[in-house]
Amino acid sequence: MVQARTPHIVSVNVGRARARAYAGADRTAIDKRSVTGPVAVRRLGLAGDEQGNTAHHGGPDQAVFAFAREDLDDWARELGGPVRDGLFGENLTTAGIDVNAAEVGERWRVGSTLLELSYVRTPCHVFRSWMEVSGFDGSGWVKRYTRAGRPGVYLRVVEEGELRAGDPIEVVHRPGHGITAAAMFHAINIDRSRLPELLVIDGLATKVRARIDAHLGRQADGRGGAA
Repeated sequence: MVQARTPHIVSVNVGRARARAYAGADRTAIDKRSVTGPVAVRRLGLAGDEQGNTAHHGGPDQAVFAFAREDLDDWARELGGPVRDGLFGENLTTAGIDVNAAEVGERWRVGSTLLELSYVRTPCHVFRSWMEVSGFDGSGWVKRYTRAGRPGVYLRVVEEGELRAGDPIEVVHRPGHGITAAAMFHAINIDRSRLPELLVIDGLATKVRARIDAHLGRQADGRGGAA
């Protein structure tokens, strides 16, 4: 995707965890809403934001979730209706930067914070159900989202601080290994034979390391496979 605008934050979005029928037994905070003014960013995420199911969301490797406005616009065209900032559960709606083409370990200066790309989103049943209650066709949503290969990225907080809508995104470090967020997503969700390629990443997210160890263990037992 060609980016024409200066990279910046379009919207900062937060949500509180609540019990919702569409989430089943889980609590969910996927319904993120835009906030104005500066927002404090701490090691575990944005002030005013929560995670419902902490077994699968949150923690240092998933402190902040970013999704590109350009990708939301593409989904709006495919889904046949407007997709507002925060609808995909993102904390930061970005513009002018292809977040999925960014390298894992890439660092962004945003406001007074320093953020590092650490992980990618894997769609789940709550996301599917949330799309349905938001007025979209959720049938086959997990497969559609996976096929698109543009998952959005999780960021860890290297330096705490504040950020706000309109802040520029400055890429201050690229590790140079060439493993993008899209490549990580592909290895985790589509072709697991490529999981060992992720071992070149310094500071690999704990969940990714666990997937690689499990995959290598299966290979050692003779039960490996591409998927």
